[in-house]
Amino acid sequence: MARKPNYGFEKRQKEIAKKAKKEEKNKRKKEEKAENSPREETPQESPDEA
Repeated sequence: MARKPNYGFEKRQKEIAKKAKKEEKNKRKKEEKAENSPREETPQESPDEA
């Protein structure tokens, strides 16, 4: 007798992979956004203070 495929397991694995891919994409977007505008977020030291 052949084994019955476990479709629930396959579905969960796909969902986990999809979630991980989405999180990785969001992480990359945040890093790109931080790289593109670091001057606005971090205050620059003026040469007069040194």
